[in-house]
Amino acid sequence: MRSRLWTSVVATSLVCVAVLVIALGLGWSPKLGLDLEGGLSVVYAPVQTVSTAKLDQAAQIMNDRVNGLGVSGSTVTTQGNQVVVDIPGIKDPNKALAILGTTAQLFFRPVLTGVPAYSGKRVAKGTAGETAAYPTLPPLATTSPYYYSASYWVGGTSATAGLSPPNPVDTAYAAYPTASQVQDAANQSSDIILDAGPNPYGAARYLLGPVQATGTIIKSAYASLSQGTGWVVVFNLTSSGSPKFNAIAQKYYHQLVANDLDGTIVSAPQIESTSFNGSGQISGSFNQTSANKLALELNYGALPVILKRLSTQSVSATLGKSSLEAGVLAGLLGLLLVMIYTIVYYRALGVVVVVGLLTTAAFLFGFISILGASSLGLRLDLAGVTGLIVSVGITVDSYVVYFERLKDEIRAGRSIRSSVDKSFRSAYRTILSADAVSFIAALVLWLLSVGTVRGFAFMLGLSTLVDVATSYFFTRPFVILLGRNRIVTGARWLGMASGLDAGTDHRVSALGAARGAGAVP
Repeated sequence: MRSRLWTSVVATSLVCVAVLVIALGLGWSPKLGLDLEGGLSVVYAPVQTVSTAKLDQAAQIMNDRVNGLGVSGSTVTTQGNQVVVDIPGIKDPNKALAILGTTAQLFFRPVLTGVPAYSGKRVAKGTAGETAAYPTLPPLATTSPYYYSASYWVGGTSATAGLSPPNPVDTAYAAYPTASQVQDAANQSSDIILDAGPNPYGAARYLLGPVQATGTIIKSAYASLSQGTGWVVVFNLTSSGSPKFNAIAQKYYHQLVANDLDGTIVSAPQIESTSFNGSGQISGSFNQTSANKLALELNYGALPVILKRLSTQSVSATLGKSSLEAGVLAGLLGLLLVMIYTIVYYRALGVVVVVGLLTTAAFLFGFISILGASSLGLRLDLAGVTGLIVSVGITVDSYVVYFERLKDEIRAGRSIRSSVDKSFRSAYRTILSADAVSFIAALVLWLLSVGTVRGFAFMLGLSTLVDVATSYFFTRPFVILLGRNRIVTGARWLGMASGLDAGTDHRVSALGAARGAGAVP
C-alpha cells in the first residue's frame, strides 16, 4: 500500500516536470495573443445589406485565408453586421490586408469588342454612384468598325478565318461607364464594360459578355514560373467544373475570354484549345507576389459579399508586454498569498498545497507551450491568463474541501491516520461536483462565445480537468503518506495535528465524549 502511494505521488510529479522539461528543452514557450504580443486588428463591413449566413461564410473564408498565410492563433468573428479580424504577431500587415478583404470573385467572360476610354464623368471611389445600378448596354452593332464574331475578329462585314484581333474599338460605347466591382457582380447575366489593362490590341476597355463560369469550378491553384510567359497561376478544375470549362473553350475557340477578378480584368488570353484535361492557367502581368496572392484567394474561395475596411488598428507589442507583466505579477502575487495563508492555517498540509500548485503550474506551462508549437497554434491572451488565475482558486478549493472534511473526522474522535483516506472519499465527491460545474460553465462559454472569451473558457476548462486528476493521483496519496508519519503529524508547530486542531487534549476529550455516549468501546 505504501509503495503504491509513493508511486502515484512520484509518477504524477515526474509527468508534470517532464512536460515542462520537454517544452523548455525544445525552446518552446506559450505563444501570446494579440493583446499580449501585439499585431493587427481590422474591422470590415459589407457594402450592401447581406444575410447573417453570408456574413458567417465570409468570416470562415477570411479565417482560412489568414491560416493559409501561416499565421496561427488568429480570430475572425462576426459582431452585428461587421467582421472583426485579430491577427497576433503578424510580420507583414500589408500582405494580410491585401489578402483578407479581397472578394476573389472570379468570372470567365468572353470579350465581345474593344471599347474606347469613357467620355463621361468618372465616378469617385466610395461614392453612391459606384454601387448604383449599371445601365443597360445596347446590343453590339455588326456595322461597327470591328466586332467579335462567333469564332474570330472581323472588320466591317468581311471576315478572314484565323485573323488575329487587330485593335478592335467600337466608339458607340464611349458614353457608357466602366462597371464597378459591385455592378460587375450584380450583372453576371448581362454585358458590362471593364478596363482592358495592358493588352496587345490597343483597346482602353473591353465589352464583356455574360459570365460563362465562376471561380467555383476551380479545385486548387498555385503560382508557377512559366518559360517565356513569366509568373502564371495554374489551376486544377473540379470534376463538375472541367466539362464546363471545356464547353467554354469550344464555344469561344480562337477568341478572347477574360479572367474577371473583382471587377478587374487580370488577363484576357485567346483560347487555343478545346479541351484542357482538368487544368488551365491564368496569365497576366504577374510577379511572384501577385501570383501567389491570386492562388491563395482562389484556393480558399471567393467571399460571398463585398467588404469595405472600416478601421485598422495596430496593437503595440510594448502595450502587450505591459499587460502581460501586469497579469503575471497579479497571478504570482495572488499565488504567493494563497501559499502563505495555507501554510499558516494548515501547517504541514499547507506544504502539500504549495507543492501541488507548483507541479500543476509546471504542467500547464509546458502543456500550453506544446499546444502553441503544435498545428493547433494555441495562443495565450490576457483572458486566458485570467482563466488560469481563476483556476488557482478552484484548485485551492479542492484542497480546502479535503482538509476541512479531514477536520470533521478528527472532531468525531478518529485519529489522523485512520481519517486521511476515509475523509478523501467523501471529499472527492464534492470536488468532482464542483469541478463538473466549473467545467460545464467553461464548455458552454467555449461553445457559445467568440473572441477572447473562448481563451478564458479554454484555460479554465483545462485547469479544471488537471485539478480532477491531481486531486486523486497526487493530493490523496501525499496526504495519506504524511498522515501515517508520526514526525509530520506530531511536530510542534508545523505538524498536521496543529493544522487540523487535533492536539492531544482535544483528541482525549473527544475520545472521552465518544466513549461516554457509547459510540466507541
